[in-house]
Amino acid sequence: MSLTPEDVKKIAHLARLNLSESDIARYTPQLSSILQFIEQLNSADTSKIEPLAHPLDISQRLRPDAITEPDLRDKYQRIAPQVEAGLYLVPKVIEEA
Repeated sequence: MSLTPEDVKKIAHLARLNLSESDIARYTPQLSSILQFIEQLNSADTSKIEPLAHPLDISQRLRPDAITEPDLRDKYQRIAPQVEAGLYLVPKVIEEA
């Protein structure tokens, strides 16, 4: 697929880019070559290839799901300025217009 300078102007407008005429002249062949490469990739036969989540066939090492630190929530809430129902209360910081 080959782009025209008008196509690049439309793309730049949609992307809200302000391109000069020299930029458009420079980007037209570059974007066209990118689209040609994508067409080349799309033409590859991938019907016999299974999708995969990772290129290496390894499993993730997982740590045991165990509590490693004591629950100090009550201690921290005792020294907090304001607490209600287990939540920290903070001053309102959003101003209404």
